[in-house]
Amino acid sequence: MPSVKLYNMNAQEKGVVELDENLFSVEYNEPLIHQAVVTRLANERQGTKSSLTRTEVRGGGKKPYRQKGTGNARQGSTRAPQWIKGGVVFAPKSRDFRKKMNICAKRIAMFSALSRKLADNEFYVIDEVTVNEGKTKEMVAFLNAFKFDKKVLIVMCNDDDKVIRAARNLKNLQTLPVEQLNTYDIVKNNVIVLAKGSVEKLQEVYGE
Repeated sequence: MPSVKLYNMNAQEKGVVELDENLFSVEYNEPLIHQAVVTRLANERQGTKSSLTRTEVRGGGKKPYRQKGTGNARQGSTRAPQWIKGGVVFAPKSRDFRKKMNICAKRIAMFSALSRKLADNEFYVIDEVTVNEGKTKEMVAFLNAFKFDKKVLIVMCNDDDKVIRAARNLKNLQTLPVEQLNTYDIVKNNVIVLAKGSVEKLQEVYGE
């Protein structure tokens, strides 16, 4: 059974946390992780862009000048793409970019990514994620204590407004409640820090 050291916010060791091997010793599955990331990004796309083709631009019904004798190229409408205020060739239209992914596959992808973080020593567990005043300097002190200089994801066991407020001005620090943990945010960040309560919730919900 895998285990990881338990720390507090000051990077002091407080013990050891046992992890469920069915969740945190999952074989690395890069194709599934890639699918989960692509699905997440596709589902975030709005797909609301839309331009007018030459048939949708108002006006242009009258031929701008006669067919022959002017010395100009023949033109049938001022709403053709080559004219100013004309329509757009192959105009982009609104569409739905959403993709579907099996729930079981999502779960495997997420724990495969977490298992990889654990194997690469980029996985930390702290006893509790708390700050006293909700000040940015408190989260800076936390990062300095662990000597984190890369992107860090803190997974909280609940929504703590003070922690969120203290972290939101730091570009390399992201906070997330455990209910919203997903493969994309795990892969996007270099280091994953989970509250002990978050680990317990994951093992309670997904463990066998």
